[in-house]
Amino acid sequence: MRFSALTQRITGDGAAAWQIHDRALAMREQGMDVLLLSVGDPDFDTPRAIVDAAVGSLRAGETHYSDVRGLHGLRQSIARRHRERCGQWVEASHVTVLPGAQCGVFAVAQCLLDPGDEVIVAEPMYVTYEAVFGACGAKVVPVPVRPENGFRVEPADVARLITSRTRAMLLNSPNNPSGASLPLPTWQGLARLCIEHDLWMISDEVYSDLLYEGEHISPASLPGMAERTATINSLSKSHAMTGWRIGWVIGPQSLAGHLANLSLCMLFGLPDFVQRAAQVALDTDLPEVAHMCEEYRRRRDLVCAALGECSGLKPVRPDGGMFVMVDVRPTGLDAQAFAEHLLEGYGVSVLAGEAFGPSAAGHIRIGLVVDQLKLADACQRIVSCAEGLLQERRA
Repeated sequence: MRFSALTQRITGDGAAAWQIHDRALAMREQGMDVLLLSVGDPDFDTPRAIVDAAVGSLRAGETHYSDVRGLHGLRQSIARRHRERCGQWVEASHVTVLPGAQCGVFAVAQCLLDPGDEVIVAEPMYVTYEAVFGACGAKVVPVPVRPENGFRVEPADVARLITSRTRAMLLNSPNNPSGASLPLPTWQGLARLCIEHDLWMISDEVYSDLLYEGEHISPASLPGMAERTATINSLSKSHAMTGWRIGWVIGPQSLAGHLANLSLCMLFGLPDFVQRAAQVALDTDLPEVAHMCEEYRRRRDLVCAALGECSGLKPVRPDGGMFVMVDVRPTGLDAQAFAEHLLEGYGVSVLAGEAFGPSAAGHIRIGLVVDQLKLADACQRIVSCAEGLLQERRA
């Protein structure tokens, strides 16, 4: 039977990137000792107050259709949080609640881009971006970055890629997988390009609460950017709520209207009990959230210190996020071969950097998603793997 051309546009390297993770899961099911560092799923439990709010909502009978834009109270809380943290004045009418930031990126792409449009995306990029834009027939134009510059994008490199077909740019800061965040001068340079060429800015800010160095800048807060920026965020990483599937888009009211129409025909709203829980997450000062952020920082420092002592490994210290990129090229293997050798011989699952774009070639992505004891064990295994390969090269 025939399938649509869409099915070809949503497959490819991004979907294939998870094969090593799937193999690691299969090995673990067979009883093998495998440490999973290949997926960005926090190992923390969702804070109890959030869970209790969801349970209370269910027991109160809030199991019916909800507002397709999101509960008004939740959208007010999202707007307030954004105002306080980013300095941009927004109200509930600027907010659309969707099932996760992933869905937010997809919905924004559908509302902003037509077939043949180009969207500039900084490498390394999250593995599903290309399929998301491919789904609406748009073309991703990657911006190469340099590991020696901390994987940070430069406005001059973006400017060289703008054409008459360019419609938008997408930036993810802090970045997945690199953890790089962009300073104010860089954002100002990118904002000037958006205004000069009448471009949309899609700002993926899901790791903004996990920033350890520097200050988070939301580009929508810069002069002339509010009317051309879609800000995407969620609670998945900051509050250990990946499985709850709740995120949001903040943008001009006109964009919010289009997103509501898309939600109407695709989702018809999110469950009330999930939204009630999300509102508690946003309105409550939860000590668990601060603890998680500090623990990720300690894990980052542990990994960079442990792997930095091995001549075959060069960790790139991230500004934020929950991953560390490590250059493994001194071992003589490319990243995919190293990741496979590491999994089969040492029982550690990581992703190869090539899945995130050519700029990350030769690097592996290590997820900070296990406790420090297990992470130290994983680092020792990675070092043993690298030292073994170095010895083979010397022999």
